[in-house]
Amino acid sequence: MKILAIGKNYVGNLEEISANKTGNQIIFSKPESSLVTNNQDVIYPSFTNQLMYEVELVIKIGKKGKDIGLENAASYISEIGLGIDFTAKDIFNAYRESKGPWDLGKGFDGAAPISTFKPVSNFPNLNDINFNLVINGEEKQIGNTAFMIYNFSDIIAFTSKFMTLEPGDLIFTGTPASGTGEIKKGDHLQASLEGDLILNFKMI
Repeated sequence: MKILAIGKNYVGNLEEISANKTGNQIIFSKPESSLVTNNQDVIYPSFTNQLMYEVELVIKIGKKGKDIGLENAASYISEIGLGIDFTAKDIFNAYRESKGPWDLGKGFDGAAPISTFKPVSNFPNLNDINFNLVINGEEKQIGNTAFMIYNFSDIIAFTSKFMTLEPGDLIFTGTPASGTGEIKKGDHLQASLEGDLILNFKMI
């Protein structure tokens, strides 16, 4: 199973989409060991002093595909859920400054808590899906897929040029343009998809 993610994929205003849609999607990966499932609490990593959160919609691939056409790309999605893309920002910045890989700052154990998934058929319009993140009872991020620079189909078509997508693969599709921030030990994170609370855990 592959876990892929796209960076810098949301705008704050719809008018900004065309200017940002250059075709240069930022794609990175996380190892399977970074996943946390079943709303288990997440252990705050000992090696960082700056852990940042980003709530994201996560799409699950339902069938094998390579060089997928844009017009058919959405048919490769089987389910949709939520995830948190955690970044050890201090580690991430240190490697980025030396033009090194992002792996240690993005792929550590616990870096990708994910929710249960809902069938894609539950979402009649993939370009109008609402989600949000609440931390310690305070809403921190609000997202809607209309504000994506690259929509689900764009991401699938682009990624499949480079690698074969297979059933069960997960793709984190980007975080809302505002509201990301630092997480602390003891914080309680709750993320909802179309008003349904499906991701609910604490940092311990």
